[in-house]
Amino acid sequence: MRPGIVILGAGPAGLAAAWKLAERGSAVTVLEAGDAVGGMAGSFTLAGLPVDYGSHRLHPSCSQEILADIRRLLGDDLLLRPRHGRILLDGRWVHFPLRLADLMTRLPWSFRLGTAADLLRKVVPRPSGAQASFAEVMRRGLGATICRKFYFPYVRKIWGLPPEDLSEMQARRRVSANSLGKMLRKVLGLARATTPNRGMFYYPRGGFGRIAEAMAKAAAQAGANIRLKCAPRRVRIGGSPEIAFESAAGPGDLSAKLVLSTIPSPLLVGMLDPPAPLQTLEACQSLRFRGMVLVYLVLDCPRFSQYDAHYFPGADVPLTRLSEPKNYGDPAEPADRTVLCGEIPCQVGDATWRMDETGLGRLLRQALDQCGLPIAAEVVQVAIRRLPEAYPIYRRGYEADFERIDAFLSGLKGLVTFGRQGLFAHDNVHHAVAMGYAAAECVDDFGRFDCQRWQDFRAGFAGHVVED
Repeated sequence: MRPGIVILGAGPAGLAAAWKLAERGSAVTVLEAGDAVGGMAGSFTLAGLPVDYGSHRLHPSCSQEILADIRRLLGDDLLLRPRHGRILLDGRWVHFPLRLADLMTRLPWSFRLGTAADLLRKVVPRPSGAQASFAEVMRRGLGATICRKFYFPYVRKIWGLPPEDLSEMQARRRVSANSLGKMLRKVLGLARATTPNRGMFYYPRGGFGRIAEAMAKAAAQAGANIRLKCAPRRVRIGGSPEIAFESAAGPGDLSAKLVLSTIPSPLLVGMLDPPAPLQTLEACQSLRFRGMVLVYLVLDCPRFSQYDAHYFPGADVPLTRLSEPKNYGDPAEPADRTVLCGEIPCQVGDATWRMDETGLGRLLRQALDQCGLPIAAEVVQVAIRRLPEAYPIYRRGYEADFERIDAFLSGLKGLVTFGRQGLFAHDNVHHAVAMGYAAAECVDDFGRFDCQRWQDFRAGFAGHVVED
């Protein structure tokens, strides 16, 4: 058995690393504070239906290696499904992802003419003296019309900041079609030549969390020890790293050759013993996450609509997306009920975050009424889940704070951070899995970590772009 490795967090990144390391014979222990694996990519059962923490898909842009592994784990339970969503754009419902026919016929003339004019202006580009920001990058790329009527209101809701206050990196990493050219290629279907199954997505029968559960099972079968309800409290650095944690059985501790952490980097810094320098602690205070309240309505009817997801960019509607989990997997079962999931971005501790089930259920229903989506069936149950770190916020100037934290953590022997939360990254699940695979590849037979190779992988991670 090779030297011991402790992984903090049983999300997709941590489980992927644990699985690959255990298959190679490493002694791996995974500590997960929650009572199930998967983190925000997990699933749970509500009224007999599997539901996710919001809307999740495995995108066709996933690497062939990762897709083959997931197929091997899930077999026929990995379904290939057509995307069938819609977006309320300038008062009209149109298909999402966008289709050329909708752009040409369904949107108001003011939208169509404005977008056409923006495209013509791009033929003769003009230099811009504005400082780089999300707003400036998106205006230059998409034009004023789409920004004003779609992206900018959506941005204010999702991240709670004006577009002008967000870093240009938000556009580079979070918006896959950040230019009219890219958007038109997607709309016209020209991207299909390089991305098989464009317009489709993979989804496991039984909920998106099946991916994480299958990886956890495979890791455990290979010898990994996955310990749930074990919350790390302190990571002692120096010599062999030591991790103190709390579990249902009481306090415990582990010693390891190497610690791989996927938990939020500011949280990890706060656990370190000896403490981090004051400048690093101050930088941690400046990195912020956007919270999310998920409101689930169990309806006494077989189906609410034919769509898997509805998108709401308008500033007058509190939610950003409504999904119906049955329409991602098997819309036939169960035959007598369905569940809706409304996503409402907020800040931890604000009025929305503190609102109770009754108030949030009422808020969601009122929003749907406002958008012409009244619920005719009986609402038999309301359930709430709160995600304190749903999205990292790339405010302008965040780069300096993250780089200070990252440089400090990278200098600690025996400790490596990765994953969506660990690297403060806007990434899809397949990106997180790729990070886990890369971290495992950097560990040799003696538990030593190849820092130079890791930096090469990190350079590749910087090119990840989120698929909507």
